[in-house]
Amino acid sequence: MAGTYTLRVHTDFAAAHRLLGYPGNCNRLHGHNWKVEVEVAGEQLDEVGMVVDFKTIKRAAGTVADRLDHAYLNEVPPFDTINPTAENIARYFFQELGAILDDDRARVRAVTIWETDRACVRYTE
Repeated sequence: MAGTYTLRVHTDFAAAHRLLGYPGNCNRLHGHNWKVEVEVAGEQLDEVGMVVDFKTIKRAAGTVADRLDHAYLNEVPPFDTINPTAENIARYFFQELGAILDDDRARVRAVTIWETDRACVRYTE
């Protein structure tokens, strides 16, 4: 039975949002310093001995984070039509990173979004 390698990379971005329809303070405009943890998994190593280079994962995560950095999320697609909750942001990162990174050797396994140091959501498929 083959083992599985799971690689983890962190990135971050700062952005403001408001949760429409939320019955509390988060309905008001506020911001977070979001932390993002990306997990990529695979079973086979390349000729160098890697599933995928950490630099490749970091670059992809940075590309997606840059789209949201210092933005008002409610105005950035797809969050102009869906609430920019931590759950929706995690799914967005997962899908965008999968489109960039998934291949026959490696796949995005999970994305964890930290809204604060004490609150996060992990999205997998």
